[in-house]
Amino acid sequence: SRSLQKKKLSKDRFEQKLGNNAIPPATGSVKDLERVLYGGKRFGNHVDEVWPNLFIGDMSVANDRYSLWKLGITHVLNAAHGRMHSRVFVHCAVGVSRSASLVLAYLMIHHHYTLLEAINKVKERRWIFPNRGFLKQLCALDRKLHKTS
Repeated sequence: SRSLQKKKLSKDRFEQKLGNNAIPPATGSVKDLERVLYGGKRFGNHVDEVWPNLFIGDMSVANDRYSLWKLGITHVLNAAHGRMHSRVFVHCAVGVSRSASLVLAYLMIHHHYTLLEAINKVKERRWIFPNRGFLKQLCALDRKLHKTS
C-alpha cells in the first residue's frame, strides 16, 4: 500500500513536471515518449521543413517533381542515401513514422540531441508519431549515444 502510494506520488510529480509540452528530464519509457508525441498541434501538411534544409513529408510530394523543385530539394531520401549539406527531403508513405524516425536519429547522431530534444525540435514544425518499434530503437540509440542505462 505504501509502495503503491509512493509510486502514485512519483507519477503525479512526473506528470505535473511534464505539463502540456514540457519534457521529462531523462528519456523515459516508450509510453512517456508517446505522451510527448501525442501532445501539441497536429499538422496536416504534405511537407514541412523541420530543420534548416531538412524536410519530412509524404509520398505525394516525393512523386511531384515540381513541388520538389519549388522547395529547392536536391536529394530525396527513401531509405538511407544523400549528402550531408544538401536540402534533403525524407519521406515515407504518410510522413509521420519511418521518415520521422530517420530524421530523429540524424539529429541525435549528428547534432547531439537527446531523443526528447529531437522529438520536440521536429514537433515544432510537424506532427510525427514513430511506431513503438522505432521508438524502442531510438531509445536504445539515445542510451548508446549518452551512455545511460
